[in-house]
Amino acid sequence: MAKRKAKKKAKKMARKAARKKVAKKKVAKKKSAPRRAARASARKTAPPKVRPGTITHTELASADPAATRTWAESVLGWKFLEPMPSPSGPYHMWQFENGTGGGLRANNPPEAPGSIPYCEVADIQKTFAKALDAGATEMFRPEQLPGGSGWIAIVAAPGGVAIGFWAKK
Repeated sequence: MAKRKAKKKAKKMARKAARKKVAKKKVAKKKSAPRRAARASARKTAPPKVRPGTITHTELASADPAATRTWAESVLGWKFLEPMPSPSGPYHMWQFENGTGGGLRANNPPEAPGSIPYCEVADIQKTFAKALDAGATEMFRPEQLPGGSGWIAIVAAPGGVAIGFWAKK
């Protein structure tokens, strides 16, 4: 009988030790998850694909930017970032969840209030030259944006419609 009790006790202790070991492994796994996440975020991610022709930014030129901003917030629910200084006054930007958005600025007379869609392109210089060769008129030569946020250019397409181009480089 004593042997049987000793065997039962040994089995019980072995099960208890096994449960402790499993519990320790679970804790260890939980602790290592943040390290794995840190390693994964440290890996280089592929640069986002260029979406040629996609309108990624719309610029609004307004005779009263503050009133236009208030209206867009109220009616359209747009969320604006803090205004950025520009030579013509504050530049108010907004962005949607899909990565598109735009900016609102004062129009520069004789420029009439209006909007300019900016299409994403792979190469700003090549696209600008191609647009001019195809009959567009130069409005704004390719220029790098401050802060390394890419390049822009604007042309008037045949018929007079202003079209902007944006590229990472």
